[in-house]
Amino acid sequence: MDYEILFQPDDKKVKVRSQTNVLDASRRAGVRIPTRCGGKAGCLMCKIMVQGEEKEHCSPPELKEVRKLGTSMIEQGYRLACQTKITNHLKVIIPEDPLKAAIRKQLEAARNRDTDDFI
Repeated sequence: MDYEILFQPDDKKVKVRSQTNVLDASRRAGVRIPTRCGGKAGCLMCKIMVQGEEKEHCSPPELKEVRKLGTSMIEQGYRLACQTKITNHLKVIIPEDPLKAAIRKQLEAARNRDTDDFI
């Protein structure tokens, strides 16, 4: 059976077969999720968020994922894209890279300072 997966904030969708992992689905959708370990739960770079009832639309975390992320992060909805298998229609949030987030905040602050000068 095929399921639709929606990637946020890119707002891209793709249909994939049941048990496809989120990392493979993202590649099919043209959504970049960084990874260094080749999908072996070794690098923590492919963190995604699955919130609310959507948690029931994917495989439960296996021991190696729990060890890598910790129960606190999993309870918050974080998962590893390489380990999370799709079992129903799913919405996935790709968290913003911390470095990109810091740069974006600085640019926004600079823009706000520039517009404040014109008031």
